[in-house]
Amino acid sequence: MGVERGLANPVSYLQYFEIFNDDTEAINHLFRVAMGLEAQVIGDMQISNQVKRAYQASADLDMAGPFLHRLMHTIFFTNKRVVQETAFRDGAASVSYAAVELIEELTSNTLNPRILLIGLGEIGEDVAKNMVHLPSAEVTVSNRTFSKAKELGEQYGFRVIPFEDVYQAIGEADVVVSSIMKSEPFITKGFVKGLDIKSYKLFVDLSVPRSIDTSIEDVPGALLYNVDNIKSKASETLEKRIASIPKVEEIISESIGEFFNWKKEMMVSPTINKLKNALEQIRKEELERHVKNASPKELAIIDKVTKSMMQKIIKVPVVQLRAACKRDQAAEMIDLITDLFDLEKTGERENL
Repeated sequence: MGVERGLANPVSYLQYFEIFNDDTEAINHLFRVAMGLEAQVIGDMQISNQVKRAYQASADLDMAGPFLHRLMHTIFFTNKRVVQETAFRDGAASVSYAAVELIEELTSNTLNPRILLIGLGEIGEDVAKNMVHLPSAEVTVSNRTFSKAKELGEQYGFRVIPFEDVYQAIGEADVVVSSIMKSEPFITKGFVKGLDIKSYKLFVDLSVPRSIDTSIEDVPGALLYNVDNIKSKASETLEKRIASIPKVEEIISESIGEFFNWKKEMMVSPTINKLKNALEQIRKEELERHVKNASPKELAIIDKVTKSMMQKIIKVPVVQLRAACKRDQAAEMIDLITDLFDLEKTGERENL
């Protein structure tokens, strides 16, 4: 699979993987990862989407069997329950995502808002990656190291400008996001005062220390949000998500229990099929022996009646097998029914 995804030496990536020899531990870990419980930003939807893409890649390469299909769809359903029944996915819990969410909220009435992102450090790069959630925005990025801006621009389809052209671009933008490291403000009140702000211009300062002079708020039409405002918003969301963790874990536990019940039932499916085939074989043999001279109408009635009888006979063993699964006694019940109906011999006859 690694080779198919363009990795020349997939084995070299093994050090980044955690290996589980116990299926219960592995399944529990996958649920927690997919829900975002193990993410750096608790509840991060990007992790869930990455898990979904990994599964899709496996399915595309025909590397996913019935077990994995059922497991992943159980995870998707669990994710849906978490969204509907808890506050675990509400709001933005990271500064970068909260900044993008704020921009989306404040530009909701602007068609194709022009967004300028200055500085591509850790936070700036995260903001750029989250800009994909604003598909109608026209994003321009700039960085002191032009090659980094160019690489990011090519990856996400953003316009890239040299750092020396930033001041001109500020005048053209509806939203200016600054995350550069400077000891003194990079954007001053005097500079903003000289801009032609027709309605409003949004400034988002994610730098520490601040790179935008707080006094620009005195300029008509200039709106300033700083990292403290955004951190406060993200912290409130994070507290809500943390408070939701017990409920999320409860939902996960229920889903894992249901999945293991299905897994146990899968153990008895071959026995159920053997039993059905054995009874069907007896039914057909007896029909051939006793109804040779029956008319088509009589044969249809007899066929219907015998099929109905067979379904009623098989119902009790099937119910008992499934009940035994839940009691962890499936193996004993399988042996009992196999011996009782001589299913091993029936299976041998079918293979001849």
